[in-house]
Amino acid sequence: MNRTLIRMLPAGFLFAAAMALFAFPVHVRADGAAVYKTKCAGCHAANGAGDTAAGKALKVRDLRSPDVQKQSDAELTAIITDGKNKMPAYKGKLDDGQIKSLVGYVRELAKK
Repeated sequence: MNRTLIRMLPAGFLFAAAMALFAFPVHVRADGAAVYKTKCAGCHAANGAGDTAAGKALKVRDLRSPDVQKQSDAELTAIITDGKNKMPAYKGKLDDGQIKSLVGYVRELAKK
């Protein structure tokens, strides 16, 4: 029995490492998508194009555009946290983890 456990130990470590590496990005995408859907899609549209009635009225930028995508994660985080122009601030409404996952989701929009 001890030999069996010893042989299975490396496989267990590999499984645990794989779960740690792959589970986080999926969680971030899922969280980011959920936050985006509830807080952002009303103006920025589900695909990030900003072509909703509210988005057109507010002249929001297309989140998939090179102009938005070239901004650093820190810049996007600051905009989400503190707001910019007509965009409201989400400081106190979203926690740091939600904002980070939202920035990750905005990056994903450009790939769709």
